[in-house]
Amino acid sequence: MLKKVYGSAVFGIEATTITVEVNIAKGIGYHLVGLPDNAIKESNYRIAAALQNNEYKIPGKKLTINMAPADLRKEGSSYDLTLAIGILAASDQIKSENLEKYVIMGELSLDGSLQPIRGVLPIAIKAREEGFKGFILPKQNAKEAAVVNNLEVYGVENIKQVINFFDKGEPLEQTIIDTRAEFLNNLAFPEFDFSDVKGQESIKRCMEIAAAGGHNVILIGPPGSGKTMLAKRLPSILPPLTLQEALETTKIHSVVGNTKHKSGLISERPFRNPHHTISDVALVGGGSYPQPGEISLAHNGVLFLDELPEFKRSVLEVMRQPLEDREVTISRARFTITYPSSFMLVASMNPSPSGFFNDPNSPMGASAMEMHRYMGKISGPLLDRIDIHIEVTPVPFEKLSEERKGETSETIRKRVIKAREVQIERFKDSEILHSNAQMNTKQIRKHCKLDKEALNLLKNAMERLGLSARAYDRILKVARTIADLGNEPNILPDHIAEAIQYRSLDREGWLG
Repeated sequence: MLKKVYGSAVFGIEATTITVEVNIAKGIGYHLVGLPDNAIKESNYRIAAALQNNEYKIPGKKLTINMAPADLRKEGSSYDLTLAIGILAASDQIKSENLEKYVIMGELSLDGSLQPIRGVLPIAIKAREEGFKGFILPKQNAKEAAVVNNLEVYGVENIKQVINFFDKGEPLEQTIIDTRAEFLNNLAFPEFDFSDVKGQESIKRCMEIAAAGGHNVILIGPPGSGKTMLAKRLPSILPPLTLQEALETTKIHSVVGNTKHKSGLISERPFRNPHHTISDVALVGGGSYPQPGEISLAHNGVLFLDELPEFKRSVLEVMRQPLEDREVTISRARFTITYPSSFMLVASMNPSPSGFFNDPNSPMGASAMEMHRYMGKISGPLLDRIDIHIEVTPVPFEKLSEERKGETSETIRKRVIKAREVQIERFKDSEILHSNAQMNTKQIRKHCKLDKEALNLLKNAMERLGLSARAYDRILKVARTIADLGNEPNILPDHIAEAIQYRSLDREGWLG
């Protein structure tokens, strides 16, 4: 007898429905086809034990299972429950009238209990698109799937519950979530706050500008000057995630099984801080069975690269295309996967290997040659994609010992949100533009027009400070953001003057 049960496979961050066809015929044997990986091939041992411990069994006949479409690679242990229910239905051990209405997924333990699986949110979205009535899955994943409306989601703890649901009509408890209400209730304010930072008012201003325009930023300063502390507090002044952004972000984290939150949706902007020993595959994504990398996990959030020159040059170079296109494409012989990667890059570095170049108060100096060699680890094209360069100086004792707290992140965030609203209105006719940092040359010419005084100031600055040509567009974009923060429709000379300060690494003679 032939029966069909439905599961799903995730490729990139999109799901594809998998039809599991189970056929029982005369003879003996167990044949699983349709490009399953080793985890799926081993499932017959888990299924046999789980059924036996719940008073059912795999029939002693010729069992052929096909996972269609047969030319797509299937991986992972999440098909255990799908295969088990298909075997029981094909062998007439349970009724099968309603099987075609449900997507069934879950990893089985030997006692029949269910373990959580990955990629639940994309699977639920696909199930709703294809008209399935419900989704049966492990209870630990139920809230994540219930984010999708117009789909019945049943979280179960044991295969026995699923068997009784189909065979005896025993009801399962449906997981229901008001997605919008839950999301708004769980919009927690980030743990780190700018009020904890003593002094560094100019750097705080720089971070505010970066947040307001979505600009990439690099912090240059000696150890202990507060670079990491400032970077960790950047998410606290970014605008809160929208519901759409939260869904996009949760889909990516769902694929890697990183969705441990109460509401089922990620409610805070991601902050990813990979170690400098990371490989290029781990950073951008990939592998034999491609998975999202750190730059995709930072989508709609912040990617912080501490001690930038310590990263391997090959690792940094693979970031150039994602920084420009805000997505990363991974190609294999059989398929191509695209992951979104719209993130803010925040990098930090010491000005020299010792960290104390040109510091007269430090005994650990560095020569100009050592510094050139150290800075040479970062390529020009990568620096070209970083709008703001800022030098961070150590905080004096008088500032550290002050009891008065600085401006809170909540106050700064209000100004950032107002500036972002101006940009949303400016780019309302574009589907891909959301912030000033995303403008290309054509859009810069349209939205960053200068009067004669501002133009002369920029010209003189580029000539006298030796600013490179690549700094020109970056200064205009940053100046546009500074104007937005001041609610100014036009870019004024003051805005240009401030933006010029944020191009330290482009100045001739910066290396001493």
